[in-house]
Amino acid sequence: MNMKKVLKQCVGIDCAKDELAVCFGQLSEAMDISHKATAVFTNTLGGFKKLASWAQKLADSEVPVCFVIEATGVYHQKITSYLFDAGNPISVVLPNKASHFAKTLKVRTVNDKESSKMLATLGLEKQLDAWQKPEAIFTHLKQLTRERERLINEITVCKNQLHAEEHGAYGLPSTVKRIKKLIAFMDKQVRQIAQEITLLIESHAELDEKIKKACTIPGIGLITAVTIVAECNGFNLIRNSKQLVSYAGYDVVEKQSGTSVLGKAHISGHGNKHIRKVLHFPAITHVKYDIHHQNLYTRLESKHGIKMKAYTAIQRKLLVLIYTLWKKNESYRPMYHNEKPSSPKNLEQPLKVALTGLDLVRPHDIDISVCKDK
Repeated sequence: MNMKKVLKQCVGIDCAKDELAVCFGQLSEAMDISHKATAVFTNTLGGFKKLASWAQKLADSEVPVCFVIEATGVYHQKITSYLFDAGNPISVVLPNKASHFAKTLKVRTVNDKESSKMLATLGLEKQLDAWQKPEAIFTHLKQLTRERERLINEITVCKNQLHAEEHGAYGLPSTVKRIKKLIAFMDKQVRQIAQEITLLIESHAELDEKIKKACTIPGIGLITAVTIVAECNGFNLIRNSKQLVSYAGYDVVEKQSGTSVLGKAHISGHGNKHIRKVLHFPAITHVKYDIHHQNLYTRLESKHGIKMKAYTAIQRKLLVLIYTLWKKNESYRPMYHNEKPSSPKNLEQPLKVALTGLDLVRPHDIDISVCKDK
């Protein structure tokens, strides 16, 4: 009996708090997918070693083995780092992507074993992006910015409670005192985190330089720039601005079919919520001090009559702008469009003016964003 040549091998891993449900799958030259074996290992270092050894015994030595892991809270992080450090190709998929793919399969049973088979099939059928281990500096910054965000949320809750106690008919002075102490304590922690972030950035000269250049954008402060850079892992895996916009949840979703289905276009909101949240107030401030984006805001607000929709467009612009400055390692220049060199076609226009006496307007002198909808 002739054995079919193996084209691709993949191990699907469904992560839980204590266990790892795994499935080893292969894709043959006849494009047949077979699930060769399934197993369960503990979510510990010992379990990781046994998993790697198990996969190696089942694998065809001539074909590399890739691992597909579903991002499950924090439970997938240790196994992912272990396999990456061992030199294995890994792809980490988001739960919504795995869920949508599972709906295309015939199996309707949902358990850990079937989930691991689904992940193995996903890795065999699709060309997934390879996962890269985040740099330590960005991981630390992400932890600090998220901790700061949680504290600020808690401070807001406490201030609302304080307001209710102080203005209610039955407020207790002792309760008011404790709430004020709690607010003061959390305020102190927020300042400590900000100081820790500053010291951490200053210890990395290149990062410090790029963050300062991003902060030259009106409305963008240290915490905003650091949060965006940390959440995007220094833009290391971002290939273009379109991918970045989708990652942040600013991609536009439209539902339209024929004449009966005509939904309103809106942002998906399925991306990184921390980026969208941190850009809310900077967008409002930026519009006041940047004439170019002020014109864009005015045009969109007058068109839709919804201020938040216009501010969301500015948030998207700011995100792409930070990404561009980061990649080019440049500071923000508000008159950048006017600094572009004239093309040979435009250089001939002064001569035409002299010959005809007509007052011609060069194309790059027109603010297209203002005139587009008129």
